[in-house]
Amino acid sequence: MKCLIVFGLIVALFGAFVGYGYVVFTDLTKPLPKPEFKDNTYWGPGDGKDFVPDEKIYEFKLQVPQEEIDELRKELNRTLKLTDPLDGIAFEYGFNTYALEQFVDYWRDKYLTKWDERQELFNSFKQYKTEIQGLNIHFIHEQASEEAKARKHVYPLLLLHGWPGSVREFYDFIPMLTKDQNITDFAFEVVAPSLVGYGWSDAATRPGFNAAEMATVMRNLMLRLGHKKFFVQGGDWGSIIGSNLATLYPENVIGYHSNMCVLHSPLAILKGIYGSFYPEKYLPSRFFVDHHFPVWDKWLELLKESGYFHIQATKPDTIGAALTSSPVGLASYILEKFQTCTNPGLQQDFGAIVTVFGLEAVLDNLMVYYLTNSATTAARFYLENVSKTYRDLQLDRVQSPVPMGCARFRFDLPSVTDWQLRDKFPNLKHSMYFQQGSHFAALEMPAMLYNDFTAFAGKIGLHDEEKK
Repeated sequence: MKCLIVFGLIVALFGAFVGYGYVVFTDLTKPLPKPEFKDNTYWGPGDGKDFVPDEKIYEFKLQVPQEEIDELRKELNRTLKLTDPLDGIAFEYGFNTYALEQFVDYWRDKYLTKWDERQELFNSFKQYKTEIQGLNIHFIHEQASEEAKARKHVYPLLLLHGWPGSVREFYDFIPMLTKDQNITDFAFEVVAPSLVGYGWSDAATRPGFNAAEMATVMRNLMLRLGHKKFFVQGGDWGSIIGSNLATLYPENVIGYHSNMCVLHSPLAILKGIYGSFYPEKYLPSRFFVDHHFPVWDKWLELLKESGYFHIQATKPDTIGAALTSSPVGLASYILEKFQTCTNPGLQQDFGAIVTVFGLEAVLDNLMVYYLTNSATTAARFYLENVSKTYRDLQLDRVQSPVPMGCARFRFDLPSVTDWQLRDKFPNLKHSMYFQQGSHFAALEMPAMLYNDFTAFAGKIGLHDEEKK
């Protein structure tokens, strides 16, 4: 009898444990409703009580005084007090100081001597500023060509960059989107803003400006331009912001395309661990296993390469002070990220940046951070996105009905599988794997990104609509 009682207690305890586990599992993995979110928060200087919105759109043209270029050249001409690399070390310990000396020499003696030419390139697209929620937002605004308008379906497109990038990433990508191309029925009216706190856009003046708030500002910018519905494309932070925008404002998004398809919900993490044991069951081909698995190796690599993330997510003003006070320090910090984001076969190669991105393009991007003094304000965005306020939104668990497309480049940050992605985007329309390419796809291989984005647009079901 005692044995039966003990057995019954064990069964009861086991049942209670399983039942409790099921309740916890269900609570952690079920989709959440879309949170209420204020779409007109004031982020400008002061408390905003006397704020009078200015809805005008002003033309913007980059005009850097020659004195500022001369001052930079003087800064770069100072004797560098750099430490020699260890014997036999290339970039394993960070950006190689021998390589840094060469970059600084080129920056000072070659690049800056042709600044007028580089500035002309920056001004080759039509650019504007307008005030959104108390912040002056800079953006490129390029209409589709007349030939494209005559022959193609034209849709507005919001392009979103990340860190340590800028709108400069899109300078080869934008013309492909706006011109009359033979491979697609679509052309696009492109809006490419500098994110808040980046480039020539104002920074928020108080804490709390996270990716959901950024998504709101970007959406309100598109509404200001008269676009109630538009496409969104982004990588890096642009991908997170785009996902938030498609989640909070699905009524405004025709389709969302990402070249960094990440998801950090509890269910996605569990699926990732489970999928690592049976990877081929959840992938379209065994050739794509290395994009996702082994999960442990991917996480270890992320841990190894995410030291900057921890610094910027905890003490952004500290690293910001170091970067804004030294152009050489700024160059070392940003160039190291581009070096890392080539591919494993080139990461220790002294010519990797030139081979993959082009030296002028990377220095153009570096100049954006230097000229706008935005290293600190851009870094603060990391802290805001690990804050409790943002985490409590749990937007990765809120489903979006927006059509979604995912492009996975082989050497980018590890993305999630379609099996995981559909938990967030059940209307996943397009999924593609590339066995090359890395994190800065728009800069590294714009043609491939263009082909993938237009392929996604063609799958949404817009072909039969009357041309706008």
